[in-house]
Amino acid sequence: MKIFLLTFLLLLTAINPLFGQRDTEHWFAPMAARSTQISSPQQALYFSTDSTTPFPVEIYSNNTLLGTVTIAKGAPQTFTIPLGSIITSNTSEMFTPVNKGLYTKGTKPYFATFRFSVTSHGEILTSKGKAGIGKKFYAVVSPLENPLVSLNFTAGIMATEDNTVVTVSNYSPNVIFTNGWTAVTNPTLTFTLNKGQSYIIEGTGDMAGNKEGFIGAKIEADKPISVTNGNFNGQFAIIPPGGFFDGSDIVMDQSVPTDRLGNEFVLVKGNGDISQRMEDALIVATEGGTQVYINNGAAPVVTLNEGESYRVNKLNNTNYINQGNNHYNMYIKTTKNVYVYQLLAGVATSNATIGFNYIPPLNCYLPRRIDEIGNINILPPTTNNVKLNILTETGAGVTVNGATPPAAQGPYPVSGTTSWVSYSVPNVTGNVTITSTKAVTAGISGGSGVVGYGGYFAGFSSIPVIAKQTGDCIPGIVLELDDSFDSYQWFRDGTPIPGATTNSFTPTQSGEYTVRITVGSCPPIITPVYKVYTCLTQTTSNQTVCDGVKLIVPTFTNSTQAVVPGSVTIITPPTNGNAVIDPATGVISYAPAFNYVGPDSFVYKFCGNNPNFTDCEQVTLNLTVSESPTVNNAALRACFLEDNPATGLFNLTNAPVTVQPGVTKKYYPSPTDADNSTNEILNPTNYIAPTGVAYVKVINANGCYRVAQVTLTVLPPVKSTVLVDKIICVEDKTTLDAGPGFSGYAWSTGATTQAIQNAGVGTYWVKLKTGDCVTLQTVKVYASEQPVVSNIEISNTTVTVYAIGGNPPYQYSIDNIQWQDSNIFTDVTRGISTVYVKDSYNCDPIKVEITIPNLINAITPNGDGVNDVLDYSLLSAKKNLEFSIFDRYGSKIFQGDKTNGYKWDGTIGGKRVSTGNYWFEIHWNEPAGKQTPVKYTGWILVKGRE
Repeated sequence: MKIFLLTFLLLLTAINPLFGQRDTEHWFAPMAARSTQISSPQQALYFSTDSTTPFPVEIYSNNTLLGTVTIAKGAPQTFTIPLGSIITSNTSEMFTPVNKGLYTKGTKPYFATFRFSVTSHGEILTSKGKAGIGKKFYAVVSPLENPLVSLNFTAGIMATEDNTVVTVSNYSPNVIFTNGWTAVTNPTLTFTLNKGQSYIIEGTGDMAGNKEGFIGAKIEADKPISVTNGNFNGQFAIIPPGGFFDGSDIVMDQSVPTDRLGNEFVLVKGNGDISQRMEDALIVATEGGTQVYINNGAAPVVTLNEGESYRVNKLNNTNYINQGNNHYNMYIKTTKNVYVYQLLAGVATSNATIGFNYIPPLNCYLPRRIDEIGNINILPPTTNNVKLNILTETGAGVTVNGATPPAAQGPYPVSGTTSWVSYSVPNVTGNVTITSTKAVTAGISGGSGVVGYGGYFAGFSSIPVIAKQTGDCIPGIVLELDDSFDSYQWFRDGTPIPGATTNSFTPTQSGEYTVRITVGSCPPIITPVYKVYTCLTQTTSNQTVCDGVKLIVPTFTNSTQAVVPGSVTIITPPTNGNAVIDPATGVISYAPAFNYVGPDSFVYKFCGNNPNFTDCEQVTLNLTVSESPTVNNAALRACFLEDNPATGLFNLTNAPVTVQPGVTKKYYPSPTDADNSTNEILNPTNYIAPTGVAYVKVINANGCYRVAQVTLTVLPPVKSTVLVDKIICVEDKTTLDAGPGFSGYAWSTGATTQAIQNAGVGTYWVKLKTGDCVTLQTVKVYASEQPVVSNIEISNTTVTVYAIGGNPPYQYSIDNIQWQDSNIFTDVTRGISTVYVKDSYNCDPIKVEITIPNLINAITPNGDGVNDVLDYSLLSAKKNLEFSIFDRYGSKIFQGDKTNGYKWDGTIGGKRVSTGNYWFEIHWNEPAGKQTPVKYTGWILVKGRE
């Protein structure tokens, strides 16, 4: 009878309320068994969660989906696993990459355990989730105290990524493997695994070098791996002299990488009797100079080198302390991080019921609840008696399924530390939830008949790690941490994310995410990096192929990364054409089959240039291979616009560029605009443009187009060359003639004839029609400019007339009958006469009335009353009348004007002038007409009394 019993301490330090083991992904590496030990095998995965919302969990082996279960709080599920997926006794499947091992993933965090049994033996592997995968491990198997070939040690290594290189070393030179390799001939084992593949190592218990030789073997990988180690059939009991072995049992657990280790531990004894030398602890160092202290002893019990191991109770079986009511616990402290595995028994009287569990380290960041352990007392195929052991901080309030344990069940002190206490709760069944007001862990010891089990469900890293609450990548992934910490600050690539201060976060960018957390008086810590990737973006694009080859430039829909040309691949080729990738640019050239018109499609994929967080997109391109419309170039003519004769008003829609039905026309000023659909002419029916070109984009229902050219011609104004402005006498009339050659005339006078008569001085217009165009032409009839008599000079009876203006030559007349070309008239009769002047237009002459005064030739200012004065007062009515007297030297000696009555008495300043001849000038303006200036000149004799 062999009852397998384990102590189960849930030391949660990683993700969510259940940390290291409660996760969205779990891995189980395979193991090796002696063929004689596989009898009536049963094996299954057990799943449980605290999520009240049901969600699916998928189970894979060799990257192939085995099945799916749906779990929720209070509704754990079981999934039966084929033996060959995880256990082998075939030597040909060892020491070589094999497609064995299990991987599960869910949309929310959950517990996963692999529970398995054979006749008289049983065990449980408790997955540590992502806290259980890493790059460096040290193997731990139990010592093989009974040297039988049916006993073994085994280690299974499972890759989580492709091309994972693994090296196993640091085992004893005395080790002999099952395949015959020795540590001398094979001091290291190096192999490469792809995702989901495993490598199984085994040695049998009959080889002396295998007793403890594989303990502390170093396992290193360049990518994360999962490790299962132990003994499918083992026996580590220390038999006293005269004693014997009752049998053996499975001793197996999942390991954790070195970066999840710690240096402070508490173990609660299982159900074995201390005297049976089965309740023990096995310590494996990862660094040289590691000192080990038991129950806070003053001196270290041992100092270990890298890979060395120490069995605590091998020499002194008093390290478990009875704290009362046969409740035993033990405190271990080391100076450097170590592996601690608990060796335990299921019943007090048999050394055949043995167990083996990795013990997680204590730390400040344990959770405050464990929710929930599903089917706690089940191991296929039996229901078992289970004792629940609880470890929590001193002074904490503890409940189990909502009830406080009675005093007989705890708390009990731990020798060597005042910070922790322990409980034992017997006969637990079903689904269990443990809560505490402070940090708490829990474990179980269980068994019935010939089968026992136990295992750790949480606490598998000393630093909390981020887990996926849901999803795998962006978008959809939600990250979370245990909600029992005091503060949170999320970081992306080392930079704090503003406002991200709760236990969950939804990333929107790929990158390396961490969280800084605090709890109580513990120093802040930062979680290990969680790399978040962008999901493969799957998009669909609908495009049309026109006129043969179409170039497709791979472009991300959302990512800002640059497309790597070499990453462009055709996933599914087209059916009705050919797609070729330019390796230098990544541009895809698609060409349909000859004369093919219709639908086609292909799928292509490309990736970005970020080497760490590469974005990829897969595009399903649905193509419509279409013919382009048939178009013709056309021409339009338009009459000029009067306000801008260089332009015309065109209706572009009248251009006959195609006769095909069902097309759309758009109009553009240039071919480039037409191709790019820019600067569209939005008023094609009223398009004002000069002579030039416009372009019509003719588009069919499939979006294919061709561009037609429309030549635009502005018909310029056609004017009469004979219709010109005229000059006539103001009193005359004339004829205005537009000339022949026009199809219509419309005069401003209302006439519609080619010419109009009797046109006097004024402005006229005529609309001249040529074809459909009408030219408005204006013509003016001007009155000729009349000449002006600028001045008239009279010398005795000679009159000289001066004319300006008009249109010379001039003609002159005194009687308006007889005309002469000369402007001088002689022997003009004294008195009032009229002078006439006309220019070459022969219009009515202008006339100026003149006065030729009587000539006074001499004065005798002697006071006799006869000819005493020169008197022109009779001319006083003349405008601006004035006369001047000049001596023989030309000096002006007198001026006659209104002040002196236009008279001179032959004196200067009251003195008589000398007898002699004097020159005189008389000026005035004739009052009629334009006030023509008149100058009258002559000589006068002044004779005094000498």
